[in-house]
Amino acid sequence: MSAACLRSGRIKAVADIVPERRAAPLGAVDGGNGLGLLVADQAMRFAMALADESGAGFVTVRNSSHCGAASFFCRQATGQGKIGLAFTNAPSAMPPWGGAAPFFGTNPIAVGFPGPEGEDVVVDLATSVTARGRIIQAAREGVPIPEGWALDREGRPTVDPQQALTGALLPMAGPKGSALALVVELFAGVLAGAAVGPHVGWMYDGQADPVNIGHAFLAVDVAPLMALPLFTARVAHLVAEMKAQPLVAGGGGIAIPGERGRRMADQRAAGIEIPGAVLAELGACAREVGVAPLLAGLE
Repeated sequence: MSAACLRSGRIKAVADIVPERRAAPLGAVDGGNGLGLLVADQAMRFAMALADESGAGFVTVRNSSHCGAASFFCRQATGQGKIGLAFTNAPSAMPPWGGAAPFFGTNPIAVGFPGPEGEDVVVDLATSVTARGRIIQAAREGVPIPEGWALDREGRPTVDPQQALTGALLPMAGPKGSALALVVELFAGVLAGAAVGPHVGWMYDGQADPVNIGHAFLAVDVAPLMALPLFTARVAHLVAEMKAQPLVAGGGGIAIPGERGRRMADQRAAGIEIPGAVLAELGACAREVGVAPLLAGLE
């Protein structure tokens, strides 16, 4: 459906992404209704440039679209010796605590801290108890979902993934997850000047209006506060102490956030195989929307 949005012009394949400097070290980005991954990439780069000048940079984004994994943009910052934070709102999927109808999106929060030799600590979590994609997968496989994940359209707890998809996801940790979703909405929606709550567009609903998703990014330069080698050494020491703690019976060990993803990235360092049919489809879409394919296989 994202390809359909590009073809229809609901999301622009070639967008005018405009960064605007405000009072230092603050900025705002108008995403020009472009692809969220490209808009967010430029926004975090802008925040890091502001941090180079002032020690920290905070940037809000409006007129964007789904930006993928928020952790990616935090890793942009950690790779430059900076702490990175990323917020994004999303189409309604989760009720406020005590409600029964979708209002907030899954509203992810991601934070990244530079570690030694690229072993950064990156936390990336949705404010819902689970990602919507896991419920979609359960529906495809015809298996139930765990209790406490979702409500049906009548506001009743359900383990039926089909009922959950027409109902609502529940916030993680009850009222705490709902409160964090509100924080994200205030940063990435209200402050950014983007759509908020149920007014955020969903690219799968077949509508024509821009989705106007909002983001917010913060980059903090470590060096003015502490020498980067000392900071990363302290990070490593904390992680080592944490992993050395006694384990629960039958446990598989202690891992830091992002560790599993880093292992998967290492396994795929040589590349990811893409079937020829998919390459051909991407190439056709690129030509339709006036973008040159980046890979020879797409020609």
